[in-house]
Amino acid sequence: MATRAFSRSKSSFFSSVLLQNLKTTPIKTTPLLLNSTIPELEIKSCRPISGFRLYHDGRPRGPLWRGKKLIGKEALFVISGLKRFKDNEEKLGKFVKTHVLRLLKMDMIAVLTELERQEEVALAIKVFNVIRRQDWYKPDVYLYKDLIIALARSKKMEEVMLLWDSMKKEDLFPDSQTYTEVIRGFLNSGCPADAMNIYEDMKQSPDPPEELPFRILLKGLLPHPLLRNRVKQDFEELFPEQHVYDPPEEIFGMRG
Repeated sequence: MATRAFSRSKSSFFSSVLLQNLKTTPIKTTPLLLNSTIPELEIKSCRPISGFRLYHDGRPRGPLWRGKKLIGKEALFVISGLKRFKDNEEKLGKFVKTHVLRLLKMDMIAVLTELERQEEVALAIKVFNVIRRQDWYKPDVYLYKDLIIALARSKKMEEVMLLWDSMKKEDLFPDSQTYTEVIRGFLNSGCPADAMNIYEDMKQSPDPPEELPFRILLKGLLPHPLLRNRVKQDFEELFPEQHVYDPPEEIFGMRG
């Protein structure tokens, strides 16, 4: 009896302690279990969708790449051949007949433009003369302009004047940039009188005057005060709001 009573008291004691712990210690909820959701399955594929590229691989796009290829293979071959035979007139003439004359219109113009860019002005004149003999040729002031400017920058002023006369015969007239470069070319070649002849021709142009050719002359004619004064008077009449810088006369020995 005593043993049974002791066991009952012991069990009641432990049960009371357990109930107290349940009341005082709250049940901790785990957010992971309450808010857990099953992640959606993501479909990963290494293949791009048809018609689209998921990344840029660094290669140029097709149309853009084709647009930069301004000179075709035939034109590049002709440019290389012309430069190779430029010192041999006989071989150069044969090459022109067998290759240059076979070029299409745009390739022939591309050859001319590239030779001008490379300052191969003698070859550029030869190609330009070939172009003028073609059936599709029509007088074009821009073809003349680019070649004249290239010649003037190379100080080939005799060739410039030959083209100048040919341009006038085809009823073409230079623009302000062409006048400027030809005037600068004559001044750099030590020919102020020829520069003044181009200046007088420019004054007869129907286009409105621009400042740049005047300023090129005013600077280049500093050692020639009489010629410079003529240009200065015209400049002040045409551009009354602009200022002309006159350096001290002693710099150029204008005073005795």
